[in-house]
Amino acid sequence: MLVVGWSSPLHGESTAGDVLSAEAVCARLAAERVAFDTAWSPAMHRAYGPRGGLLLDDAVARAADYTHLVWACGPLTGRQVQELHEAFAHCRRLAVGVSVLDPADPAVTGFDVVVPRDAPGAPPQRDLAAAAPVPPLPLLGVFLTHGQGEYGAARRHEEVSAALGGWLAEQRCARLVLETRLDPRDWRLPATAEEVVAAVARTDAVVTTRLHGLVLALRAGVPAIAVDPVAGGAKVSAQARAWGWPALVGAQELLAGPGVLDEHLAWCLSGAGRAEAARCRDEAPGAGAAQLEALVAALRG
Repeated sequence: MLVVGWSSPLHGESTAGDVLSAEAVCARLAAERVAFDTAWSPAMHRAYGPRGGLLLDDAVARAADYTHLVWACGPLTGRQVQELHEAFAHCRRLAVGVSVLDPADPAVTGFDVVVPRDAPGAPPQRDLAAAAPVPPLPLLGVFLTHGQGEYGAARRHEEVSAALGGWLAEQRCARLVLETRLDPRDWRLPATAEEVVAAVARTDAVVTTRLHGLVLALRAGVPAIAVDPVAGGAKVSAQARAWGWPALVGAQELLAGPGVLDEHLAWCLSGAGRAEAARCRDEAPGAGAAQLEALVAALRG
């Protein structure tokens, strides 16, 4: 049996719901002791292929090995669906958890059995994505900066961001792009500082090239990997030293190889990293006390 969906064709649009619905189908097939393969587009094979999935083109090349084709989720319409009917014409073809827009569409009628989540004249059914088993993953908040022209020739921002991006793409984690810039006119940006703090507090760890990405993580008790994008170190390094925070990576160190990030991430997600972040959180109310005292003394003088 081959399990496919909109995450399988080359030009399909893959969504989390498509993948989770296919995972729900696979879990039930495994429970029933049915042998199956899964097929993915080249882009999605990068994420799911290491778990044993095939490229759809490879599955098509060995189509004779299959007796059944199961399509999971999404709307049953379009050329990609019809092409699979042709490639697996010898198979018994089933669709499950799908939306039927037009029951007369050849993409629909090509299936021997259609079990819809919604279809004309039929009561709606709950989507399969809700039933899929999902392993827990850490949530990484990511603060990056690309400006800071004041550092001139010492800037390594573009190279550092590219290296971090490549590393982040390979991590088994959920990534949340965060921003310290505020703009109440744009819903995609935080309007207030409180919104940023609320988002940071819900992450398991933070990766940041911004000084305040580090500070806001530590005040929330969230471990952070602080990456200084300035050659020789600048304000990010200085702030990590001020907090006694060990997960600091210099620009040159990162560009020599991302392995150091793996070590820091493992530490941040460990009990030791969380305990150190909790220490910083507990000390946060006193942060800047000496600077504020100096300010008041200057005002009184």
